[in-house]
Amino acid sequence: MFYDGTHMGGMHWFWWLFWLALIGVFVFYGWGRSDDQRGSPPESPHEVLKRRLANGEVSVDEYEQRKQLLDRDADPKA
Repeated sequence: MFYDGTHMGGMHWFWWLFWLALIGVFVFYGWGRSDDQRGSPPESPHEVLKRRLANGEVSVDEYEQRKQLLDRDADPKA
């Protein structure tokens, strides 16, 4: 009948654990990741092609051919 302070003692620790877990989730999924991992939009085909030219993976001639194909495919009138 008398409240001696131990009745809800376990819930106090539950709430501490809850808030610590919530903060941990925010740190792991939000602040702890770089901008690349946070959901930045993927590269467009033109950006991939430019990056590959800059890295030397494709020649200038091959770049121009592929760029023309991408531009032709992107043109709604063609």
